[in-house]
Amino acid sequence: MLSIADLTYRIAGRTLLDAASARIPDGWKVGLIGRNGTGKSTLLGLILGELQPDQCAVEHTGRVGIVAQEAPGGDTLPIDLVLAADSERAKLMADAETETDAEKLAHVHERLTAIGAYAAPARASAILAGLGFDEAMQHRPLSSYSGGWRMRVALAAVLFSAPELLLLDEPTNHLDLEATAWLEDYLRGYPHTLVIVSHDRTLLNAVPDHILHLDHAKLTLYSGGYDAFEKMRALRIEQSKAEATKQEARRQHLQAFVDRFRAKATKARQAQSRLKMLAKMTPVAVIQDDPTMTFDFPEPPELRPPLISMEKIAVGYEPGKPVLSKLDLRLDPDDRIALLGANGNGKSTLAKLLAGRLAPQAGRQHRSSKLGIGYFAQHQIEDMSPDDSPFQHLSRLMPKATPQAVRARLGRFGFGQDKAFVPVKSLSGGERARLNFALITHDAPPLLILDEPTNHLDIDSRAALATAINEFAGAVVLISHDWHFLELTADRLWLVADGKVAPYDGDLEDYRKSTLTARKAAPPALVVEAPAKPDPAPNLPRKSLAPLRRAARDAEAALHGLAKEKQMLELALAKPDLAAPERVRLMRRHAELIGAMQTAEAAWLGAEEAVQAAAQPAKIAAA
Repeated sequence: MLSIADLTYRIAGRTLLDAASARIPDGWKVGLIGRNGTGKSTLLGLILGELQPDQCAVEHTGRVGIVAQEAPGGDTLPIDLVLAADSERAKLMADAETETDAEKLAHVHERLTAIGAYAAPARASAILAGLGFDEAMQHRPLSSYSGGWRMRVALAAVLFSAPELLLLDEPTNHLDLEATAWLEDYLRGYPHTLVIVSHDRTLLNAVPDHILHLDHAKLTLYSGGYDAFEKMRALRIEQSKAEATKQEARRQHLQAFVDRFRAKATKARQAQSRLKMLAKMTPVAVIQDDPTMTFDFPEPPELRPPLISMEKIAVGYEPGKPVLSKLDLRLDPDDRIALLGANGNGKSTLAKLLAGRLAPQAGRQHRSSKLGIGYFAQHQIEDMSPDDSPFQHLSRLMPKATPQAVRARLGRFGFGQDKAFVPVKSLSGGERARLNFALITHDAPPLLILDEPTNHLDIDSRAALATAINEFAGAVVLISHDWHFLELTADRLWLVADGKVAPYDGDLEDYRKSTLTARKAAPPALVVEAPAKPDPAPNLPRKSLAPLRRAARDAEAALHGLAKEKQMLELALAKPDLAAPERVRLMRRHAELIGAMQTAEAAWLGAEEAVQAAAQPAKIAAA
């Protein structure tokens, strides 16, 4: 249960929450939405107790989990960090190694079995795999990964710990389409209470059963997903306007009676009565619709097709080591192309090649002589001069333009007088993203290459961007984890995988289903599960055997733990003064252990056979 009662919070003289209230029962999945800057992340901080409100009563039951803001690092392995997130399991595993009292040890192992501790490595591995980490990646130190990948590990850790109240703040920002699809499927089956802040419309329709809307410092709870919320809110806005119009007509009627008969003695009493009615009339609060956000890209020049054509192109960052090769691609002025493929497969490399920021290593390339390119990337937002205003940033790119022309261009991206001269460091993430769009389109380029353009935009801004892209007369290449955004904008799909780029034969829904089929993995039902035996592969590298050997060691350790518990249990049962109820309980546990040990032994033997089968071809080749 999460209860918020009369929550008020002010910062720098601005009221973000004003006597806001909401009640979320156990097991509900709630999407927390609102325009950028309304205070959604602040509300999560208040629930966690990290911020102190002016007044409120926030109550919740059970453990609360949230993804750490700082990415984990160091030499820790992803799989180990995720396993360590279950603090109870970690303590019990340590106790199992050090405890000498038979009864206490029996209780430890009973609890380990109850929480599925021996299956935990497989469950942790399945979560990491869903977020894009294959077996080898799970056993590389965190220091070898970028910040985005390390944030995936932090997300995996909080999912593995399965808190009774899970708070997720924009969890898809560091994910690709494939991992986003897996996360959506995983969260649908989450067994506890979930509050998720997101601007991803597909996610908000698929996962939450309720929407909590933060608007004008108040919280309003709606049933259903985002589409249901949007319809219900539109209906409430219309109803409030109709009630306000009706009340205003009633007020004018009463006032007219008072004005007409106030001076007449025979009507004075009725006039006074109507004055009291006017005084008691509480104005109807009209629900205000949010102002419409707009993007307005300048009209590009018309160019003859193709804008770019490639034959047998290879591209990469090191000589002789191409990331992508044998590229035969063509880009025309009216193209709307979305790049598909897991992170690390080369989508951003292809985007840089198209943008002219990477030179081909081989092959032939033709580019239109007048081709200008607007390239949107996240690092551009981070690299802006924090003390300069949007006006100063754009003026540097348009030195021949008048101040009025620069302000007019900023106005096309939502920067009025109140924002045009504010330092960038005082702008929100969404405002910086809009400024970046103004900067990359300052010279009206006929090709836009947008790499994750929606990360800092709220739902309304994403819809406005989709509209602007559809109205844009030039070509657009998109990389995005927002399924709904791609569905609104992309006409063609290119799949980037296995060092190649090719048109994808299907639509986004087909691709979504295929990625879920590949990544979906359920936790094992048994205490320990033997890995499937791989087909022998000639010349298998030694490092490729490491995951199999680790599985064998884990299975052996599980068997050892069960055997140790069984031994201690038998010592406890040998005590002559053991109480009858406790003896019955221990005997029942003894029987469970025998079955668990048989399963664990089979898993261990199977894992050892898998290692031997995989290693044999390598030995033969070495001989």
